[in-house]
Amino acid sequence: MSDTNVKIMTEVADKPVLLSQPDMGSTTNLVEDITKQSFSGLVEAFPDAWAYLAGLFGGHTWVLFMGIIFLVTFTLDFIIRNIFKTLDKQFKKKGKDFLVTITKALIAPISFYIWLSGLVMGILLVFLFFPVFKEAMPYVNGFKSTLSVIAVAWFSIRWVQNIEFYFKNLGKESNWDPVTIEAMAKVFKLTVFIFTGLFVLSSLGVNLTGLIAFGGMGGVAVGFAAKDFVGNLIGGLMIYMDKPFKVGDWICSPDKSIEGTVESIGWRMTVIRTFDKRPLYVPNGTFSVISIENPSRMTNRRIKETIGVRYDDLDQVKSITEGIRKMLIAHDDIDNGQTMFVYLGAFGESTLDIDVYTFTKTTAWVPYRRIKQDVLLKIAGVISDHGAEIAFPTRTLYMAEAGNEQPMD
Repeated sequence: MSDTNVKIMTEVADKPVLLSQPDMGSTTNLVEDITKQSFSGLVEAFPDAWAYLAGLFGGHTWVLFMGIIFLVTFTLDFIIRNIFKTLDKQFKKKGKDFLVTITKALIAPISFYIWLSGLVMGILLVFLFFPVFKEAMPYVNGFKSTLSVIAVAWFSIRWVQNIEFYFKNLGKESNWDPVTIEAMAKVFKLTVFIFTGLFVLSSLGVNLTGLIAFGGMGGVAVGFAAKDFVGNLIGGLMIYMDKPFKVGDWICSPDKSIEGTVESIGWRMTVIRTFDKRPLYVPNGTFSVISIENPSRMTNRRIKETIGVRYDDLDQVKSITEGIRKMLIAHDDIDNGQTMFVYLGAFGESTLDIDVYTFTKTTAWVPYRRIKQDVLLKIAGVISDHGAEIAFPTRTLYMAEAGNEQPMD
């Protein structure tokens, strides 16, 4: 077999069939190498079998070559997939969940690359046997390189997604909070998209220098036209960096009617589910100009109440306050490490006002309501045990009758 011709001698129906291809120049070097190394050795090793197979295909050996390429590609893909599935099971069995993120991310891109290589080899083989397509041969390698970069980008994005799920599933065992993990994943995905797009444009012959220069000038105009959009993007970045709240937090704003649970934090807007279950879509730029409260990060919940007793029970007020204080100290759900006081606070119009100020250990809303109810009922019990009563609003009227004023309650 010469350097410029591919000659395959077959015997079909007792007649020699010579298949030869003309020289296509330097662009066919890769095709000739593939043919020489992959197929000529096969033909020389099994001449009788090759002649028989060539006869089955009526001398169209290129169809036979395509079948061999398909069979090899399918077999290789099947083997690789099973290898990665086996590794995946072994890693799961040994508890190496981080390595599982790699195997899961690799399966689809590796399979894509294997079939891509088989497709490119098949195309080059067709070009070899049918020189009419030789003008398209210079684009084949560029096509393969472009799709190879897409395969690498595909793997990178899948791996980042798996790592994101991995760290989120770790929960408290991870040193990274979910908001930071999500932000880093989004930044990495955006970077991969940008570089992949630039490479593809470069492979298509686009002048990146001119494109970047145009983007620099156009960016100023777009910035003015889309300042709100850009402001929301920057606001989203600030949320990821400062982390005033995360998904699942209950937040509210004293400046605007915003209150609810954070469902998602996007690049442009944050979705908040209000307590009446309506979704509230807030542009991220809003959070840079308003105050935000995050009750989810409370360390304790406060009980602050004013209890009124009758003026007739003035002598019992001191013992009542002492009794309430002892009750709070002994209460299992009250945090004694926080500020606590029970004192007579004021002389009201018709009541002696006792201020009760303390904190619960829990921050959960429903348990807090149960604890507060229990504390209030026990305060009522303390007052009753001292022979006093909780006062209710009263008014005394003085009426003049026949020159004699008598009070009337």
